[in-house]
Amino acid sequence: MTTVNTPDLSTIKTVANALRERIVQTPTVRYAGPPISGLESSQIFIKLELLQHAGSFKARGALNTIMNMTDTASGVTAFSAGNHAIAVSFAASQSGVSAKVVMPKTANPFRVERCKYWGAEIKFGETIGDLMSIVDDLQTSEGRVLIHPFEGVHTVEGTATVGLELCNDVASLDAVIVPVGGGGLISGIASAVKQMQPSCQVIGVEPVEAKGMADSIQGGAPLASVKVNSIADSLSAPMHLPMTFSLVQQHVDTMVQVSDDELRDAMKFMFAELKLAVEPACASALAALRGPLRKSMACKRIGLIACGSNMDLATYNRLLA
Repeated sequence: MTTVNTPDLSTIKTVANALRERIVQTPTVRYAGPPISGLESSQIFIKLELLQHAGSFKARGALNTIMNMTDTASGVTAFSAGNHAIAVSFAASQSGVSAKVVMPKTANPFRVERCKYWGAEIKFGETIGDLMSIVDDLQTSEGRVLIHPFEGVHTVEGTATVGLELCNDVASLDAVIVPVGGGGLISGIASAVKQMQPSCQVIGVEPVEAKGMADSIQGGAPLASVKVNSIADSLSAPMHLPMTFSLVQQHVDTMVQVSDDELRDAMKFMFAELKLAVEPACASALAALRGPLRKSMACKRIGLIACGSNMDLATYNRLLA
């Protein structure tokens, strides 16, 4: 595999400055609830990226990609079941650009309506192959620019600003725990963290039934197809790709997995102790901390990424029922 160049810190700072007036610099809060068993002496800091425009970190990469387009006349396109489609719809609306997003027919109606709210035209497909075929056609027939859910220089530069903000907010972190789907978020965060706080571990967390990045690392190459079956649909990437895979290989210290039951427990914990009703992906970093990472994170200063949440009440209740 070809080693991909890491975005340097000056570039990440330039992107952060360019995005400053267009995104929320989301707060990082210290956990102040009842002590978590085994972590009583740890200091836990949570980056609340679910408060971002369009409900997730993905607004950063989508905006940065559009801002770096040389010609926006033909508009943009994207394929996604949810958060990325919403983010692209939002970013296009804010930039005065036409957007057509392609979603599976099974997409949550709440997420579909959010895309429509931001003015995007929606097209539907059955399978991931259908979605990508429709996107290919939109690129060819209409000249639209694809904003990929996780792969691309400008996407990674955008997500790197999450790590930049976290390191500016909290000094001397021992570890940052990051949800992993396709790898766009963790590759950006790791790129920033390893330059700003080199001794800080970067740990990725995936669902047990969607551990494509861990399997890619074990196999030494990004998997072209991943079988997924998790309630964390936002972390259920159907494939992995070279750029993000290379950055994860270079900068991520370890990957761990959590079960759907651990995700549900973390969702309940976040509601009870943080007063946040979140989707499973958003709870995954906390699930990993309370589960497979509990012993290794004792007495540490830990950053958790609450990556985003776009979920209606009915779906939330059903997942926890």
